[in-house]
Amino acid sequence: MADWATISSLATAGGTLVLAAATFAAVRSSNRAARAAEESLLVGLRPLLVPSRPNDPPQRINYADGKRVQVDGAAGVAEATDEAVYFAISIRNVGSGIAVLHGWHFYAESALRREHAALDDFKRLTVDLYIPPGDIGYWQGTFRDPSSPEFASAKGAIDARAWLMVELLYGDYEGGQRVVSRFALIPKDDGGLLATVSRHWNIDRSAPR
Repeated sequence: MADWATISSLATAGGTLVLAAATFAAVRSSNRAARAAEESLLVGLRPLLVPSRPNDPPQRINYADGKRVQVDGAAGVAEATDEAVYFAISIRNVGSGIAVLHGWHFYAESALRREHAALDDFKRLTVDLYIPPGDIGYWQGTFRDPSSPEFASAKGAIDARAWLMVELLYGDYEGGQRVVSRFALIPKDDGGLLATVSRHWNIDRSAPR
């Protein structure tokens, strides 16, 4: 004679197991969908900076002390006096989100370092610089303390017409997805400086390589 109590208990247990498996699968699917949606949102906010194109229009840049320079497309500016060193680079945002520049680090070496500078070593920008997606903008920086080693290194490299290296730290408009991009300013025969980019590092997410 069938033990209906036992059969009922087994059926209930089986149903509960099936429901648990279905719930687990649904949760996993929901998590994957949420991660995909989040990644899609982040991609839409993600900036990426490179030098502007040679045919991009020149940009006029003002400094706090009244100094003015013009930087052409795909170019940079580096000028030194006894009181200040002035830098500028014409850059283009090829990413899909607004780029917010946070800081910069300079070094005068032609041999590329394997890693970017420590984030604590980046010099904070004194003004907010934003570059829209698919458009051009600029970075500017100065050294104003003639007694500092950075000032002496920069002025010496500029006077010697050596390669100049600048690493820019930037991110999206929410302050995330930070990137360090290494730019080089290479002296040209006509006296100008060609701007190039050699490498990008992701700070808040996995590396691109």
